Amino acid sequence: MIRALNKSHKAVTFTKTYKDLNEILTDHELASLGDAYINFVYSLALSSKNGKPSGAKVKGTALAEALRKAELRHYLGTRVTSHMQADAAEALIVYAWLKNQVTLEESVVTLQRAKNTVEGLSQLLTLIKKRVKFV
Repeated sequence: MIRALNKSHKAVTFTKTYKDLNEILTDHELASLGDAYINFVYSLALSSKNGKPSGAKVKGTALAEALRKAELRHYLGTRVTSHMQADAAEALIVYAWLKNQVTLEESVVTLQRAKNTVEGLSQLLTLIKKRVKFV
């Protein structure tokens, strides 16, 4: 279970326990949080790289391509759209951060050092694939 502190500093559970990678990749609520998280990480990486504050969104096509390059596509089965692949990448990235499998700093540095967005996302997803553990 994932816990966060609310205003009264009490632990609040807000995600479930997953039995396998497919459950993470197909969790739409996790993907929604992942969308905000990856855009934040990407914006931090761009800000650091450019030396000035920047807000940016990661394109779904870049996320889908990175998921394929990281060899995670086969976990989704057949008849999966590019949008569904992007959602899967977002879900996995935020899951890894919530489970302390990857830090915000590692994510930012990975994207910042890559030659392009797809390569950075692919490297991040590959790192996460190696680290994610299940109960």
